[in-house]
Amino acid sequence: MRRPTTILCLLALLAGLVSGPALAQQRSGRGAAPAKETAREAAKEAPKEANAPADVPAPYDRDLLRMSEIIGALAFLRNLCGAPDASDWPARMKALIESEGVTPVRRDRLAGAYNRGYRGYALTYRVCTPAAHEAAARYVAEGDRLSHALAGRFGG
Repeated sequence: MRRPTTILCLLALLAGLVSGPALAQQRSGRGAAPAKETAREAAKEAPKEANAPADVPAPYDRDLLRMSEIIGALAFLRNLCGAPDASDWPARMKALIESEGVTPVRRDRLAGAYNRGYRGYALTYRVCTPAAHEAAARYVAEGDRLSHALAGRFGG
């Protein structure tokens, strides 16, 4: 089981529920390097990953991935609508990834969930509308419920 402080951090992260621009676009810069360099880097990293802890799912992984998706959706929607705290979310998501992303596979899953949430709205919304405000409010409520449930069940 992961550190109980991680769940408490999630609760603290969601206390203000607002958003920021896309973070997970920074996912280790993999598509930018030529294939030859990528193969060399993978060969160098292979011994490191062999010593890494196994990617055993935690009992709260499903909820954690949903939380990442919610943060991504709010990051887009709150930024689109010009919320004053829109720029806070990338740092919050980064903190979540740093505390829970103990393996490269896990970090990629968390970042992928964030990206799904972000892109889901980026594809359809170009301007802030009443529907965007409503969607953000619903995500805030869901994120609040989810963070309290996670902290209550796994926060220690």
